[in-house]
Amino acid sequence: MTKIAKRIQKTREGVDPNKLYSLSEAVAMVKERAVAKFDETIEIAMNLGVDPRHADQMVRGVVNLPNGTGRTVRVAVFARGAKADEAKAAGADIVGAEELVDLVQGGTIDFDRCIATPDMMPLVGRLGKVLGPRGMMPNPKVGTVTMDVTAAVEASKGGAVEFRVEKAGIIHAGVGKASFGAEKLEENIRAFADAVVKAKPAGAKGNYLKRVALSSTMGPGVKVDLSTVSV
Repeated sequence: MTKIAKRIQKTREGVDPNKLYSLSEAVAMVKERAVAKFDETIEIAMNLGVDPRHADQMVRGVVNLPNGTGRTVRVAVFARGAKADEAKAAGADIVGAEELVDLVQGGTIDFDRCIATPDMMPLVGRLGKVLGPRGMMPNPKVGTVTMDVTAAVEASKGGAVEFRVEKAGIIHAGVGKASFGAEKLEENIRAFADAVVKAKPAGAKGNYLKRVALSSTMGPGVKVDLSTVSV
């Protein structure tokens, strides 16, 4: 426990919690402090000036990161017949209809992202209490309820990141791996931030984008100067 505490303390050295760093500085600092024995995920946290308890202030969307996420995403597709075959050909890891619904209802969730054709939604709707809290419920607004299952599967496998604001007005997401080059991470971060800005809801008043911070899975948070994040 002492060794862990010392390691955490060391990663915090040189990080001023009150200073706003440029995006390039923040990325360099976060990468330098990602010293775990695995390839840490680089995460972004964005504080927004919204109250998601109001429907007109909900922020939700999906963005295709230009350099991918660096993680292997297992995709499940709820579909029948030709669309099921199309999903399999596109590289979906799990494809099914009633039998897949039964599996998920039974507690087997061996996937990271979920896609459904529109005709399957009456069935998939039964899984709201299971998939909803995990942020995995298919939704047409983010392209996961669609007839174009090929494009949806390829996007999910290729770096599509879904985002949704939490109760406190914060959005969290992984934007790459510590092994990524700094330039690729910066491109991903700017693409993600741009998508969140474009998703600004009509009900948001005043200052929309309040704070941005970066961190690695095991590292400290580094605050970022908002002016250096804009595309």
